[in-house]
Amino acid sequence: MAVPTDRTQSRVAMNAATIDIPEAPPNSGLGRLITCSVDQLSPHPSLVRLHIVPSARDLSAAIGEPDHLIKEPLTITQDHYILAGHARWSMARKRGELTIPCLQLDMTAEEALLWLIQKHQRSSGINDFSRICLALELEPWFKSQAKANQQRGGELKGSSNLTKADKLDVRSKIASAAGVSVGNVSKVKRLLQEAVSELLDALREGEVSIHCASVWLKTPEKQVDQLRLHRNLRGITRTIHLLQRKHQAVDQEVGARFDVHRIGSALTALQDDRKSLVLVSTIPVMGDVLLLSKGLLKALESQGRLEL
Repeated sequence: MAVPTDRTQSRVAMNAATIDIPEAPPNSGLGRLITCSVDQLSPHPSLVRLHIVPSARDLSAAIGEPDHLIKEPLTITQDHYILAGHARWSMARKRGELTIPCLQLDMTAEEALLWLIQKHQRSSGINDFSRICLALELEPWFKSQAKANQQRGGELKGSSNLTKADKLDVRSKIASAAGVSVGNVSKVKRLLQEAVSELLDALREGEVSIHCASVWLKTPEKQVDQLRLHRNLRGITRTIHLLQRKHQAVDQEVGARFDVHRIGSALTALQDDRKSLVLVSTIPVMGDVLLLSKGLLKALESQGRLEL
C-alpha cells in the first residue's frame, strides 16, 4: 500500500544560508514504498554528467552488513533516479537480484538534487569537491529564488540583476547545501574554469585538496607537473611509513653500501646534467630519512662510489 504523500512537507525550507531537507524515513508521509526492478533504476543524471561515482568503500561496507540492513529501501525520485542507496543497488546488480524495495519521494528535480547532496554530507562516498560541483548545478534555482524575493520586496522594480548581497546569499546557499565554506565554493568555480582535466579528475578522486589545487592555478602551465610531484611524494611517504612499520634489520653489507658519508660523496661527484634532474623535497615522516630512487642509485653506482 502506498504511503500518503504530502508535498508541502517535502519542500525545502531556506532561511539565508540555512537549507534543510527532511530525512524522509519510511512511513513518514514524505513518499511511498514501492518495489522496483533493479534495471529500472539509475544514478542521478547530475552524478553521471559530472562523472561523480560514490566511493567503492560504501559498497565494501554494505557487503559486510546483515541482510536485514542490506534490504533497507533505496531512496529514489519519481523518475527512478537513486538519491541514497547506491551501494545496495550496486550489490543487488552483482547478486543478480531482479527487484529491490524503494522509498519514492515526491520532490521537484531541484529538491531531489539538494536532498542527495545533503544526504552525502555525512557520507565519505562523495567528497567536498564533488558535492560543491553538484550544488553549483542548483545555482540557477537559487538565483531565481533570490529574484523572486527581490520582486516580493519591491526591489530593483523587476530588474533581472542581483544585488551584491543577493549574489553573496546565493553563494552562501550553495556552500550550505554542500556543507563547505563560501571560500571553497569560489575556489571550485575557478578550478572548473581553469584547471586541466587531469587535475579535476584528481579532485574528484580526493587525491588533492581544493586549497592545494587552487594554489597550483597561480602557475597554470605547471598544473600537471605539480600534480605528478604531489603523487610521487605521497607514494614516497607511504613507502617510508611501510618500511618504518616493518622495523626490519638492515643487512651489514647494505648498511655499509648506504653509509650517509659515501652517499654524500657520490652525490657531490654526480655529473651536473644529472644533478639537475634530481628531485629534492621534504616529506612528513618521523626520524631522519634519506631516500634514493632506483634510477639515482644506479647512476651513483655507475660512478663506482657505492660499490663494496
